[in-house]
Amino acid sequence: MLEGSILQQLEIAHRNSKRPIRFGVYYKNTLVALCHALEDHILNDVTSPLVITAFEQGKWYLQEAERYADIAKKSCQVAIMATPDTGWAEHPTSQLPNVNLVALDPTDPVSREWHLIILSPKYTAMVICQELSEADYGSSGLPGSDLERKFYGLWTFEPELVKETAALAIAHIKRYNPELAAQLTAYQDSIQPSLATPEQLSAVVSRVVDYLQTGQVNISVDTATRQQALDRNLVSNEIQAFLRMAQIMDAADITNPMAATEVVALAEIIGQLLDLPAWQIKRLRLAGLLHRIDPLQRVESVLTPGTSSRYQEEAPSCPLTCPLVPGAQVLRTMPRLRAVAQIITHQTEWWDGTGEPAGLTGDEIPLESRILALVADFQWRVNQKKSTQLSREEIFAQALEECRQQQSRRFDPKLIDTLTLLVMGLQQGIELPLMTPKVSAGMWLLDSRLDSESKTIVDLNQNLRTR
Repeated sequence: MLEGSILQQLEIAHRNSKRPIRFGVYYKNTLVALCHALEDHILNDVTSPLVITAFEQGKWYLQEAERYADIAKKSCQVAIMATPDTGWAEHPTSQLPNVNLVALDPTDPVSREWHLIILSPKYTAMVICQELSEADYGSSGLPGSDLERKFYGLWTFEPELVKETAALAIAHIKRYNPELAAQLTAYQDSIQPSLATPEQLSAVVSRVVDYLQTGQVNISVDTATRQQALDRNLVSNEIQAFLRMAQIMDAADITNPMAATEVVALAEIIGQLLDLPAWQIKRLRLAGLLHRIDPLQRVESVLTPGTSSRYQEEAPSCPLTCPLVPGAQVLRTMPRLRAVAQIITHQTEWWDGTGEPAGLTGDEIPLESRILALVADFQWRVNQKKSTQLSREEIFAQALEECRQQQSRRFDPKLIDTLTLLVMGLQQGIELPLMTPKVSAGMWLLDSRLDSESKTIVDLNQNLRTR
């Protein structure tokens, strides 16, 4: 990281904290898609957000000036950091009353960064990156295509992190324009960001995925290998969009903030006990992380009609796609996530056929959906009892008994037997291997498993089998 850059300051602030920041590498086309999606949300925002940007090699982005004129109309204040040679000062957008240019010194490390920071009462988001140096590119050298330029950083919806980064950006602006910095600080202090609602987040996520997929279709590079690298970066960020939404929804539930993490741990252990293949456990894991994002099931594409259907046509056939659920579900727009969307959709089916949305019965219900339904219910019951005077053993026993009362009606009786074995281990002191998903590297959820995590699950599985 560049010495004195905003990205470096943020990394240092969190280096030894309980929540260190996980950075990732993004291609330029991915960042363009992300920024356009987040900017579009400003155009639909009624809360007049504060917007702070930094345009690395700003001359490349002068075409964005007209767009920022529209963004300014919807914002309380827009601050644009760029070097004087970018042409921004000569554009009419710079003359708008709520737009302020900060002319960066060409040697300023922030002139090598690409930032979009959005702060409003109902919506926060940011992209904060800096381009890799020539040494960072290694033996492959500098990319020949503009689309293949790489940036190191992160993007997020998390309010506190966005607010912290905005403060760092304003402090940097103060070096150039103390009066403007004071105004921006006043605007920031007047904004008390809160966690977005599931509906608001789902709208943002749908835009992000649509832009990423549209960008993917329009990409043309020289070789198949380079095309594959770009594609993987886009898919990874699509997954990140869903995971970030799921994390924020968990954090917003102060009564059960560890729901997704604990459900994943329980589901993976049951998958191991059932000897499910690695690919199926991996799919179950991702479904567990996303199992509470039901609002996404009702979000239509925000781009051109037919955008979503095109991606469904390219996806492999999925035998249990439910006709009762709209076909434009955001998860289903990604071919690799159609199976996960199916698992989440059918987790509300009941073993006796009285559930929704398709009224499937018994083994007609996808196995992963049955597992997810059971462990989610069990986790919820355990969490509800944590505030009681019951012992650990009693909590697990009561939660299991309540689930058992619904076997053959709501839950698969065979899975109740497997859960019973798991509870025996938990009562004897075995701890759940809770692992926070590494959102900055979403592809591993689809393509590989971390050895350390696999070992943790396998060891726990072996302990259970010997008891």
